[in-house]
Amino acid sequence: MNRSAVEPLAHGLWGVLATPFGPRLEVDEGSLHRQVRLFHGVGASGLIVLGVFGEGAALDTCEQSQVVAAVAAEAEAVPLVVGLSARSTAVAVEQAGTAVAAAETHLSGLMVQVHSSDPDVLAAHLRAVHEATGAGIVLQDYPVVSGVRIGPAQILDVLVRCPYVVAVKSEAPPTAAVIAALTTATDVPVFGGLGGVGLLDELAAGAAGAMTGFSHPEGLRAALDAWSRGGFPAARAAYAPWLPLVNFEAQPGIGLALRKEILRRRGVLADAAVRPPAPPLPVNLGKLIDAHLAAVPAAVTC
Repeated sequence: MNRSAVEPLAHGLWGVLATPFGPRLEVDEGSLHRQVRLFHGVGASGLIVLGVFGEGAALDTCEQSQVVAAVAAEAEAVPLVVGLSARSTAVAVEQAGTAVAAAETHLSGLMVQVHSSDPDVLAAHLRAVHEATGAGIVLQDYPVVSGVRIGPAQILDVLVRCPYVVAVKSEAPPTAAVIAALTTATDVPVFGGLGGVGLLDELAAGAAGAMTGFSHPEGLRAALDAWSRGGFPAARAAYAPWLPLVNFEAQPGIGLALRKEILRRRGVLADAAVRPPAPPLPVNLGKLIDAHLAAVPAAVTC
């Protein structure tokens, strides 16, 4: 990747892709292609591959390369951000090399998790990944996964030291308060995540858009478009019909299994399998899924 190509991520919708598996838990490229087309159809600004909900940590190196290459082949001109599951610098650099080689010219950044609350340690970690690859960095603050708590002041310190950070994905509750603290002090685009649960408040706090997965990305698109047209009142009205499903799908632990099952019912995934130790779908939620899907706007269901 050419270092001169590093630039801030475009505002809008960045869709986090789930990694589909077949009956033997092998990577299912056909379902992956359909998922790319789903986000492409709603005008996503870009795609996130091997994010936390992409089960990147459950894939070996060859599978990580396979997934990124398959998405790049289907994505056409849509830019990609590739997640690095490793939090130790040496392994993160190794994963970054795999990602850059597989994504080729589609790569807009590498998503690196906050692994330390010490700005010196974190900045050195980001610098090592960037210098090894030339890629821009998307800094992901996701304490539920990383176990690390870091404040906005420390993140801003890191951004000053690391001008190759092309975006921040802020997923530390209360997200709106954190995003507001960041957006008032930096021009680096800040995105919300967490399945879109806090999207309206995050937009009001200055978020650049949504960087998340949701089984019905047209709901995220509707909220973003309405925000552009009419601000909070319009976005609230557009997003309200989707929020029960957003909330249902964002349940801790089983959220990934729910999302995959709903995508399967939409005909996007052939199988809803998750790799252990990710929890499988509770068998008693089938009828509730039916009820949620029956309630979403009929004009945009698949």
